[in-house]
Amino acid sequence: MKNLTQTAGPIGIFDSGYGGLTILSKIREQLPDYDYIYLGDNARAPYGTRSFDVVYKYTLECVERLFAMGCRLVILACNTASAKALRSIQQHDLPRIDPDRRVLGIIRPTVEALGRKTRNRHVGLLATPGTVQSQSYPLEIKKLYPDIQLSSEACPMWVPLIENNEYNNEGADYFIRKNLRSLLAADPRIDTLILGCTHYPILEAKIRRLLPAAITLLTQGAITARSLEDYLRRHPEMDARCTKQGSCRYLTTESVEKFSQSASVFLKEEIRAEQLDWDSPH
Repeated sequence: MKNLTQTAGPIGIFDSGYGGLTILSKIREQLPDYDYIYLGDNARAPYGTRSFDVVYKYTLECVERLFAMGCRLVILACNTASAKALRSIQQHDLPRIDPDRRVLGIIRPTVEALGRKTRNRHVGLLATPGTVQSQSYPLEIKKLYPDIQLSSEACPMWVPLIENNEYNNEGADYFIRKNLRSLLAADPRIDTLILGCTHYPILEAKIRRLLPAAITLLTQGAITARSLEDYLRRHPEMDARCTKQGSCRYLTTESVEKFSQSASVFLKEEIRAEQLDWDSPH
């Protein structure tokens, strides 16, 4: 990419679909004065079952688009993109594109928070098959907290149930109960549970009802919001490159009508989305 604007711009929030809206919602609660652009690559979702190379390619394309729209900082509000694309983009692409721009993920902040939550160091992870297979969580946990024992459970049905608005039905209860039983059978001592997919907070009430009361449930929205606030405080030069007029735009690579309707499930408010035009930088 050439001729990137050097002026301040909004914070970019990227997800393969709708789940990142749960992250955006908490970020806007924590940092309401900033401007945001949310980009959902709904036309190519879900990312969870795709290969590393494909996830990296799609994520980079969307990050570059957000950069072209003026974003100096982009948050990958997607566990799959954070697991499969973040490191490559940070190490190989940012030096080429613009070394002053930043792309941050949501796995590292989640793991950092984990150390303060677990009491007996037995932790569970519920995530998409792609995130579980990537081994990103165990690798990050081993770096920061080598004493923590992690058990992971892939939940391939949860995202489709949410995105097809079936999460309130008994079928959803069946799959939630099945995955929780499997995870707790693998390690009955789990005291802290990570919801390692940004869709899963939609199921939080059901999960809590089916979980033993003593288990702490860790959701990523508030954690990511606090982490971003801390990052901007520690990097005033980046904070100065973020515009602050309290605005938020929503872009989708899919149908605007479909996105706006589904987004209301995640945000509990009506929004007006825009169609992303790949041929236009704005």
